[in-house]
Amino acid sequence: MALENIRLEVMKTIEKKVDGFIDEYLIPVDDIWQPTDLLPNLQGEEGLENAKQLREEAKELGYDFWVVLVADMVTEEALPTYESWLMDVEGVDQQRRADGEQNPWSKWVRHWTGEENRHGDTLNKYLYLSGRVDMREIEKTTQHLINDGFDIGTGRDPYKNFVYTSFQELATNVSHKRVGQLAKKKGNKMLGKMCNIIAGDEMRHYMAYREFVKTIFEHDPSEMMIAFHDMMKKKIVMPAQFLRESGQGIAEAFENFSNAAQRLGVYTTYDYIDILRKLNEYWEIDKMRSLTDDAEKARDYLMKLPDRMTRIADRIAIPQDQYQFKWVESNGIV
Repeated sequence: MALENIRLEVMKTIEKKVDGFIDEYLIPVDDIWQPTDLLPNLQGEEGLENAKQLREEAKELGYDFWVVLVADMVTEEALPTYESWLMDVEGVDQQRRADGEQNPWSKWVRHWTGEENRHGDTLNKYLYLSGRVDMREIEKTTQHLINDGFDIGTGRDPYKNFVYTSFQELATNVSHKRVGQLAKKKGNKMLGKMCNIIAGDEMRHYMAYREFVKTIFEHDPSEMMIAFHDMMKKKIVMPAQFLRESGQGIAEAFENFSNAAQRLGVYTTYDYIDILRKLNEYWEIDKMRSLTDDAEKARDYLMKLPDRMTRIADRIAIPQDQYQFKWVESNGIV
């Protein structure tokens, strides 16, 4: 049987469990938080006062912080790209069944998208109310990122896509959590809470996607191992890899954003390595038996990779010069 057909069979097998994954890892609309729960309610009598307090607290946050928060928000706002990509994965059928129900995999993607959509909404409104950034320039960047799309190196392969989403959901958990911790240290409790709650969503999503991969390992261990190896060998690229400002070429802003994130300690090369270690451990790849020769070689590579990457990371210096983004005017922000 061709590899593509085997993957489709595995996806069909796991499909029976997807409704259970939705119940376990996602939260019904009426029960989950909404952006308005975390932001000043401008319909209420205290709304304007709370908005003023938000603006005052925002003055304590530094330049690199704003750059990272903007880029995190833009990454979340590029959600249409991620949904359309996942909807094109082999085994995800967008057509409804004869009984009118959604295909379980497409149902997962849509419900996951519904939860993720709230993150960009929340951060966008916060940035707008803060008065510390140029929203029009940010909006241009967001439109560019959606226009430019991304290429995460997975093709339509569900195995590779679920490795990517497992990795990336934990990475966004780390990033949002760290931004929240920095905000809280500066006395910004509202933003701290906001980022912490968003990070909690990302953790639930990570737990789901890593479970998808674990289940695939149970059914097709050798091909899953090779897919994991292939993704890590060419490196997990960030969703905002093509980030740009107005007037720039594709991807020109990403490196400067990444440097700001590393200077702040929000998301570093060591976090990347730590995520790989966590995935290796959770999927227990060291304990897998009856693998093909190619899968054995892939597993050996994955087991050695964290230490190899750590040795390289120890020699890399992070640029300390701040790049001046159009999103954030310096105006005394340091």
